Amino acid sequence: MKSIRDIYNNICSFENLFTAYQKARRGKRYLYYTVQFDSHLEENLLELSDELKTQTYHPGKYRTFWIQEPKPRLISAAPFRDRIVHHAMIDVIEPLIDNSFIEDSFACRRGRGTHAAIDRCQHYLRRFPWVLKCDIRKYFPSIDHDILFSLIKRTIREPRTLWLTSVILKTSNEQETVKMWFPGDDLLTPIERRKGLPIGNLTSQFFANMYLDGLDHFIKQELKCKGYVRYMDDFILFGQSKECMWEWKMNIINYLARLRLKLHPKKQEILPSRNGIPFLGFTLYTNKRRLSKGNIRSFKQRSQSQVRELEDGRISISEFNNSLISWIGHASHGDTWRLRGKLFHGMVIHPYRSHR
Repeated sequence: MKSIRDIYNNICSFENLFTAYQKARRGKRYLYYTVQFDSHLEENLLELSDELKTQTYHPGKYRTFWIQEPKPRLISAAPFRDRIVHHAMIDVIEPLIDNSFIEDSFACRRGRGTHAAIDRCQHYLRRFPWVLKCDIRKYFPSIDHDILFSLIKRTIREPRTLWLTSVILKTSNEQETVKMWFPGDDLLTPIERRKGLPIGNLTSQFFANMYLDGLDHFIKQELKCKGYVRYMDDFILFGQSKECMWEWKMNIINYLARLRLKLHPKKQEILPSRNGIPFLGFTLYTNKRRLSKGNIRSFKQRSQSQVRELEDGRISISEFNNSLISWIGHASHGDTWRLRGKLFHGMVIHPYRSHR
């Protein structure tokens, strides 16, 4: 991987920060913190640029909350001005690092995403008779800061960019506690090592993807796996025999230990391709795709809640339509024509009714 130098001035330029501001503002233009920042936009961006150039920038405090779907997760929301910095940094370094990622890594990459990953997965499902499906246990809370920073330093050599990366990592809030022991650890090692990236940060998504880039290359180049798909910490290997799958699994377990990670004990399966596999909200077969029951259940609950919000005037008809169109677009990547007809049949909506 080619090292990256002399990029910091691009990160903290006014032009780059303004572009980053526009991205951070997208979908949030009427929220109070965005309006507040907008009221002195040029002054705020110049101040942010100056703090970055003089290396006096210090991130603010995160706002945290839990979500329960699709599983309980702690979400961390950085202050608006810090999100601008996150966009500014990733906008500059991502195009330079992305070329080193393998073709079959799909999360948080431009021109890729869930639907491209699903297409590739089904392509391999048709070519290979066996599947090894893996998920990493408590991935974001388990990412080790020292290991991550050592991986970043292999690519980014400029001291000021490393300083900014270090500041973002060191000032991140504490994450969900995860205690795992590895060879050479003593009793206190799991609590002495700083770990965990805030779910919800753009930088977290990028660094989490980068953290497993070595695993991707290990699987493709060392294990010689010709069919492989990864979407963040959810990854699938395709091969010719069950015995090969077991051997690959043991090698992966050993490799992940170097990153202080473990496979999820209940989400590692070796299956015949003909049985189909769950992946990114669908169950994929060689000749069809079914939307998962959990996805359908979540849509029903969310749409019922949004119908009430629309009828009470808490959201606009355009917001409701955008949400609906987004889900339909996602569902249409599966064999869901009859399902969509059934879900929307008889749906009656009464936009904003004043209650007298």
